[in-house]
Amino acid sequence: MTTAILASTGGIATAAAPPSSAVTHGPCQYTKTPDEPAARPVPLPPDPRHTPSRGTVDVAVPTSQGPLPLRLDRAKAPCTVQSFLHLARHQFYDRTVCHRLTAYPTLKVLQCGDPTGTGEGGPGYKYKDELPVDLPPAPTDPTGARRVYARGLLAMANAGPNTNGSQFFVVYGDSALRPNYTVFGTVGATGLDTLDTIAAGGIQPTPEDPAPVDGTPTLHTELLRVRPVHSS
Repeated sequence: MTTAILASTGGIATAAAPPSSAVTHGPCQYTKTPDEPAARPVPLPPDPRHTPSRGTVDVAVPTSQGPLPLRLDRAKAPCTVQSFLHLARHQFYDRTVCHRLTAYPTLKVLQCGDPTGTGEGGPGYKYKDELPVDLPPAPTDPTGARRVYARGLLAMANAGPNTNGSQFFVVYGDSALRPNYTVFGTVGATGLDTLDTIAAGGIQPTPEDPAPVDGTPTLHTELLRVRPVHSS
């Protein structure tokens, strides 16, 4: 199933290994997806009774195009942050490419997090949405249905309600989307410079579309490592 957007470790909480059943027993209820096995072997995340829901975690993400530092916000999306850190600790994201860049007038994002590089891969589990409630209305949408996912936001891609896995997107230009995508952090200033470089490189043309606005970034962008470095 394609996952997409439509049109210092100190202080980081740890928990016992999750059960071997198909669903974890904590509030996040990470659920195995046997029909969509993990692109890289990884267990279900820990799911403690009290999911850490305060503070932030800084994550270092060196890429082949420059640094992409992230700051995860537990208060906005505790289950999402918990899953992302779990995947990072298991080196799930290391040496993976960002497979999608969009340049629509109302959708400007870079999408990453699939070890297969196809947009089809994930961690072999899914979990619930933690949807934003504080995004401003998009001025380009008179119906009021879409919200502004502002430049610098970090959010989960999905294939429909409650299908979060490993794929995420970073916003390099204000975008108008229905609020169906969990926001769980932000990109640091040096990361925005990196995103601008990638976006300026454009999207690989194809025989069918010599000037695409959605596709593979021309500048090969690989996440070299993803590591939590500090929590507060």
